[in-house]
Amino acid sequence: MGQNSILIVEDEHTLRRLLEYRLSKQYDVRTASNGEEALARIEERAPDMIISDIMMPKMDGFALQNAVQSKKETSAIPFIFLTAKADEQSRTKGLRTGVDDYITKPFDIEQLLKRVDRLLERTKQFKSQLDARISQDFSQRLIPKNLPNVDDYRILFRNAPKEDGGGDLFDWIEVGDGTYLFTIGDVMGKGLQAKFYAFSFFGYVRSTIHAMLPTTTSPAKLMARVNQALIDDSTMEETFASLLLIKWEPASNTITYVNAGHCRPVIIGPDSSSVVEHSDLILGLDHETDFKDTVIELKENMSFVAYTDGLSEQVLSGGKMVGEQGILDHASRVAGKDDPIDELLTSILSSSGTPEFADDILVFWLQRTGLNWFAPFANAG
Repeated sequence: MGQNSILIVEDEHTLRRLLEYRLSKQYDVRTASNGEEALARIEERAPDMIISDIMMPKMDGFALQNAVQSKKETSAIPFIFLTAKADEQSRTKGLRTGVDDYITKPFDIEQLLKRVDRLLERTKQFKSQLDARISQDFSQRLIPKNLPNVDDYRILFRNAPKEDGGGDLFDWIEVGDGTYLFTIGDVMGKGLQAKFYAFSFFGYVRSTIHAMLPTTTSPAKLMARVNQALIDDSTMEETFASLLLIKWEPASNTITYVNAGHCRPVIIGPDSSSVVEHSDLILGLDHETDFKDTVIELKENMSFVAYTDGLSEQVLSGGKMVGEQGILDHASRVAGKDDPIDELLTSILSSSGTPEFADDILVFWLQRTGLNWFAPFANAG
């Protein structure tokens, strides 16, 4: 992480150089001799904090503070005022205009450094808490609150978003009488920015699907259109995402799916288990990508399990990642449990030696149960 940046605004040359010398040992420091010069510096690059004299030629500290606070992009920059005035009137005015601290000259430079540290730390904590709240809100909006209920099937889902994780998304709609379309995606990146782009990307996916459903329910054709929309929009040109589109038709016990660079799902059966092989290029890279539909028949007691990379990239106690073979092994052992997703996550965490996952995780488990789905797995796990 880079140093915090501080702008010192002081018309007295000696004091300005002294402050620059002392603060530059810990921070990225720039200086200005008056308010007008300070505004030019801020226009070049907004600082993390401003330390300003009040009495200055051309534009005083109060006018500078007002100009900074009048712009949305700089209004939250913390302010410390320095002044030779010890009168209560100046102090009261500074506090009334929203100044964060007020130091009267002459002052102890070490005391100033402590107050700068404290104020920057408080600002950092506030930003972190705000980011966490926004991140949680984005995560909740990317996940539906219920799942389809279909005889002879059970559908399970689990997600656990991290504040600093990426942007996982999951959605489903009924696209016809008894036919369902599931969307599972992951926007590249970490933190709040990834979640913001995931939210925007989610809008692309939903609008594209709804616009095309009257003419096609082919996951491959829907994926091609989402890919083109992502490439054509300049605001999303740096956004790359993996995506699974899954059409589930319970009446025929089939899944038709297309995979754009996402983690490959696994099929768990009573006799054998395997990784679903086919996967195309991630979205947003090539408008000529040829997406293909893959059809899978779900026999009795078979499960289709999809997940995001927070699960497969979890580091085990030996230093290796879980990987898709690890997902396959763990999922096979827990398939007959009452809550296989919970058992899957517990099993992986017990192998990783850590109490929680390092990234967002998302697991979707679709199982054709048959008449007695527990029977084939009676001895599992």
